[in-house]
Amino acid sequence: MTYSNLLVEQSGPVCRIWLNREPVRNAQSQLLLDELDAALTRARDDADTRVVVLAAKGKHFSAGHDLKEAQEKRADFSVEERWAYEEKRYFNYCMNLWDFPKPTVAQVQGACVAAGFMVANMCDLIVASEDAFFSDPVTHTMGAAATEVLIHPWVMSLRAAKEFLFMGERVSARRAYELGIVNKVVAIGELPDAAMQVAQRIAQAPPFAMRILKKSLNRVADAQGMRQALSAHFDLHQLSHVSSEYLRTRDAGLAKAIQKGATHGA
Repeated sequence: MTYSNLLVEQSGPVCRIWLNREPVRNAQSQLLLDELDAALTRARDDADTRVVVLAAKGKHFSAGHDLKEAQEKRADFSVEERWAYEEKRYFNYCMNLWDFPKPTVAQVQGACVAAGFMVANMCDLIVASEDAFFSDPVTHTMGAAATEVLIHPWVMSLRAAKEFLFMGERVSARRAYELGIVNKVVAIGELPDAAMQVAQRIAQAPPFAMRILKKSLNRVADAQGMRQALSAHFDLHQLSHVSSEYLRTRDAGLAKAIQKGATHGA
């Protein structure tokens, strides 16, 4: 299958899906998200694929949602329209990745910001290059209550998540490793090979045993209330879109929020 915003390559039992919007730092447009969900479905249904690597072309993994597209196409959405759009493409697509029955590895370089951070952390493991950085500045830049999927306290401690979100500043790859966000940090030029080595090692395990192991591990988070907490935050996130703070940002132009975020941690 041919995609407009993705590249897909198969290396034996490993399927590597590349985000491919390099000129806009792999900002996540509607088409990219739809294609990514479709590509993951194909990899899920492919009996020969045992592991998926989620990567990105260019210097950056993802700068987050495509706010320019959002300003042009969705700025005047009603509450109902925004809820339906974001529930499908942001929340449900992310949960599809979290629930993906096969192991997933995020291959992260450069900026991994806001929705980029959200998507990467739906993967089971993250391998990052030394130049990678992570941030979620949208409370500061847009007046929105963080991203749609509040994965943060589930991939680091609660206190670290509060600092990460309250400050909205960049966290380096090394610091992300210390916080437990990242599994491995490698030199920039070694990233594609390092991520593939991790994936190929995982692929050596019996696939059915790996599938039920992943299900059991994810159930640990479910038993602690993760899924309910994520759903509850999504509801509150939607409320933040009708606040006077957010509406001022929208009316001033979401593109300006991109520039502000780039200056202050995005």
